[in-house]
Amino acid sequence: MTFMFSHDHVGITVTQEDLDATIAWYSRNLGFTVEQRFEAHATTFVFLTAGDVKIELLAGASGRGGAPTDNVLTSMDPSRLHHFCLAVADLDAAVSRLLELDVPLIGGPMEIPDTGQRIAFVTDNVGTIIELSAPGTWVSGRKAQA
Repeated sequence: MTFMFSHDHVGITVTQEDLDATIAWYSRNLGFTVEQRFEAHATTFVFLTAGDVKIELLAGASGRGGAPTDNVLTSMDPSRLHHFCLAVADLDAAVSRLLELDVPLIGGPMEIPDTGQRIAFVTDNVGTIIELSAPGTWVSGRKAQA
């Protein structure tokens, strides 16, 4: 199997105290606008967009974080990039292939109704978190009709 990737977004962790200033900086200096903002897992998620570029800001509880992780929900660290995301056509096939290659999951697969996606997370050999994203069965907060 050959993977076919495209770029989805870059996720950056910030503190709750820095969230609004960070949104303002990206808006003021680079022309980004807030596409979506929601709360989940004691974290504020803000998606900023400019053209085809999307940045996800994640503001979680203080004290979360650390170096390499085996759990995506405990991996927030405001001093570094949190993850990058690769879009895939078939999340189950991608996850199966990665598991065959002994690449363990640190989160998911899971449905995210707020974004209409299914996601899973892995880390590379030095601990960089990689999110895999595919269209889910959820659309705009409701289950899609078959």
